[in-house]
Amino acid sequence: MTADELLRRALAGERRYLARAITWIERRHADMGAALAKVAVRRHVGVGRPHVIGVTGPPGAGKSTFVDALIARSRARDERVAVVAVDPSSPFSGGAILGDRVRMERHTGDDRVYIRSLSSGGHLGGLSAATTEVVDLLDAAGFDRIIVETVGVGQSELGIMEVADTVVVVLTPESGDAVQAMKAGLLEIADVFVVNKADRPGADRLARELARAVALDTGPWKPDVRTATARDGKGVDEVLAAADTHLAWCRGDGLHRWQERRGDARLRLFLDLVAERARTEADAALGEADRAELRAGRRSPYDLARS
Repeated sequence: MTADELLRRALAGERRYLARAITWIERRHADMGAALAKVAVRRHVGVGRPHVIGVTGPPGAGKSTFVDALIARSRARDERVAVVAVDPSSPFSGGAILGDRVRMERHTGDDRVYIRSLSSGGHLGGLSAATTEVVDLLDAAGFDRIIVETVGVGQSELGIMEVADTVVVVLTPESGDAVQAMKAGLLEIADVFVVNKADRPGADRLARELARAVALDTGPWKPDVRTATARDGKGVDEVLAAADTHLAWCRGDGLHRWQERRGDARLRLFLDLVAERARTEADAALGEADRAELRAGRRSPYDLARS
């Protein structure tokens, strides 16, 4: 099967072929990039079709539970929802935990919900190198809302800004105070803050501190601060409304910033593709003698890289 045929069947709604197309993207199939470039992607020409929401935050913040609640609310609006859950990968095998489907299993029988886990592949941005292309594919497949949940790795989450229209940062009372959030660069990332597990002590205090920090921000968009208890679904409607308000801003006064983010995403994808090709070619060109010399410490990696 050619890449063009595979994409045709994937975009026609055949979920088995949609899954296979994403696998080809992840594996950098030789013809997939060229085929995908010919697909009509709505977000390349306008804002919010679909609305891509990035969900990020530290480990243990309840991001997957929160995403599960977002799926339920979006489906109540009769939206088609896709979730891209980027999981950490093993530094030894390269395999991923891919546990998010278990946490969202109540939606697996809904043919208007599509959930796919991707391995981060060791990417420091909290995202898989394939995430941008997978989002483009899901856009072309006609989903109304795409949720990208990233690996919670703190300061290196900046890549989510380039993929998502709206970035939701999920914190908990245990995440620390607003000063820690600022140190982690979360004020620059967030379009909406959510203090999850709001039934725990300290949630209201963290929300107040975040609101004070946001008030001092001089950026063009001041992030909204909400509290929620995703496990019970409390506060999730308000978060979704805040995300919709941010999307409306992106369509108006924030259009230039939205366009800058999309441009940054295209630049990052180009650099990722070049870096992957260079790494593959360098690995193929490295002889066994050089490998042995490197491992034994008789050759410097810097000298060999310059040769």
